[in-house]
Amino acid sequence: MKVLHVITGLGIGGAEQQLRLLLPHMDRVRGSVVTLTNPGPVADALRADGVPVAHLGMRGNRDLSALPRLTRLIRDGDFDVVHTHLYRACLYGRLAARLAGVRTVVATEHSLGAEGIEGRPLSAGARALYLAGERLGTSTVAVSDTVARRLVAWGVRPSRVTVVPNGVDAERFAFDPAARRAARRRLGLAPGAYVVGGVGRLVAGKRFDTLIRAVAALPGDPRLLLVGEGDQREPLERTARECGVADRVIWAGAVDRDLPGLLAAMDVFVSASADEAFGLAIVEALAAGLPVRYVACPALDDLPPGEAPGARRVGGTVPELVAALESVTRERLAVPAAVRRYDVRRGARRLMALYEHLHHGRPLHDGPPFPDGLHGRDDGPRRLHDGPHGLHDGLHDDLHDGASSR
Repeated sequence: MKVLHVITGLGIGGAEQQLRLLLPHMDRVRGSVVTLTNPGPVADALRADGVPVAHLGMRGNRDLSALPRLTRLIRDGDFDVVHTHLYRACLYGRLAARLAGVRTVVATEHSLGAEGIEGRPLSAGARALYLAGERLGTSTVAVSDTVARRLVAWGVRPSRVTVVPNGVDAERFAFDPAARRAARRRLGLAPGAYVVGGVGRLVAGKRFDTLIRAVAALPGDPRLLLVGEGDQREPLERTARECGVADRVIWAGAVDRDLPGLLAAMDVFVSASADEAFGLAIVEALAAGLPVRYVACPALDDLPPGEAPGARRVGGTVPELVAALESVTRERLAVPAAVRRYDVRRGARRLMALYEHLHHGRPLHDGPPFPDGLHGRDDGPRRLHDGPHGLHDGLHDDLHDGASSR
């Protein structure tokens, strides 16, 4: 089965990294990628993995000349499935796939928050455009139960929504004392320094300014290690100077390969973001054995209690974050059950099974119902799980029609 992934850009970000992580595990699918804009570091990494990557050269949101180019690329590639990621790519990709005659069109909703989508406010115009594009597709994948509920509340038919959570490669993040020592030496951090960490794009919604103020209010001499880049870098540096902690904030920049070592260098992980679609960085921090304090994380909030004992949901004000950090014990924790739930291999199997279901009509193994009853209705969203014979093993041998996506 040939699958084309259409994504808005391939700079370092959650959706982009998730696509790169998934493709090597979709070993019975021939995957290719086209990016509308910005063939950044993730494009280079995909090519190094053996995945074909094309750059459409789109000049902006209203560059309509991109539509016939994308349609031609899809038609010439003779793809069985087109899978779109992120707002702009979903709009153009769904329409181009239909114009090219592809009947199986999947979109993953990575970023629908309670108040915005990819930095856009949830306006009536954004909603109307989203729903118009959604109707051109076959199915929408939600990365969490929370996102599925938001999609249905926005007007997407429940029967068109399937929950396939984001995934992590837990082994990659396993705590390594040698990596901790090396990362601390490289960053100029003393072996005994108390290091608070955060990971994410440096944008307003991540509320790193609040985290800087909280660290500044902590007693002692803690350090703050921030991993990521974004348009708020300069304002955040100014906040650090104003709070008198400019010399205690380490800016690691946007990284991929070095992330496990940077997590190893931390003593506690904090996410001050109040609006998330999943919370991938939090799950990665748990895989690294870190105690976690977070304001919002659907990946954990959608699970039964006790799945992540080292994580605590806290309030988002500076005093609340200070109190939460003061109560943290400096010790490495066992990897919790929540991390195993989100193994990337499971997500890859579920996506392959969804492709097979939509393209060939093969049955799916639906998961347990939503707590609010959305699942379990005949027209409700689906949560896929590994069925009695395993979704991966249940795929037929006729998928072996050529090279894999690696």
